[in-house]
Amino acid sequence: MVFLLELDNIGVVKSTRRPVAESPDRADGSVTDASTRQRVLDLLLAGGPLTAAELAVELDFTTAGVRRHLTALLESGEITFKEQAGPRGRGRPAKTYLLTPAGRQGFGQAYDTLALTALSELVAAVGPDAIDRLAEKRLAEIEDDYLRRRAHHPDVDPMQLLADALSAAGYFASAHDDGELCQHHCPVAHVAARFPQLCEVETSVFARLLGTDVSRSATIASGDEACRIHLGGHTLLPKPVPTRAKRTSADRKVSA
Repeated sequence: MVFLLELDNIGVVKSTRRPVAESPDRADGSVTDASTRQRVLDLLLAGGPLTAAELAVELDFTTAGVRRHLTALLESGEITFKEQAGPRGRGRPAKTYLLTPAGRQGFGQAYDTLALTALSELVAAVGPDAIDRLAEKRLAEIEDDYLRRRAHHPDVDPMQLLADALSAAGYFASAHDDGELCQHHCPVAHVAARFPQLCEVETSVFARLLGTDVSRSATIASGDEACRIHLGGHTLLPKPVPTRAKRTSADRKVSA
């Protein structure tokens, strides 16, 4: 029985942003540009896509005044636009504005709650070993990325290449000369706090890839400011061994 969960693509939006303000910008500056742009984001979340003219009505602004804030939000990557479909009158085509994934992130999402519920149900149905299998599947892309980097840069410190692969996956990792690998962010910290097997499997995978004993002294999941992994005293393997699919000659003789 195989259970494959794509936890990163499901969730429930739960807004953590401030409610839409009821008063427009005033001459005394009591309502700032930041709060106005937040109101634009709130409106686009609730009713988007919207044109600049439609936003101006909602905010009680001039269209030119709204466009200044839209330009700033476009530059920050929080919104994007598309040309409005349908018949067009004179002048430039109307644009509708909508949130980008980056713009939605600030509203908060209940991924952690959903993931914890799903994993709890998985453990109840299959057993605790399911978490280990899921963790290894989740790390497979990082492992493959690391192996590609080793193949292209065989002379580079393997720990640095692992840090680069982790950073590309969103962990913001760094390698240090004293044999410490730091992960300054953990995308699944809240889930790992409930299921520490995720950290344990991760440590085992790192040991396999680096060809040395490793130990973990801190985790973000337990409240530390970073995850800290330390290399053991063994020599790093000259080339990584992709043991996920590796079979020994003895294994092949037995299967034959």
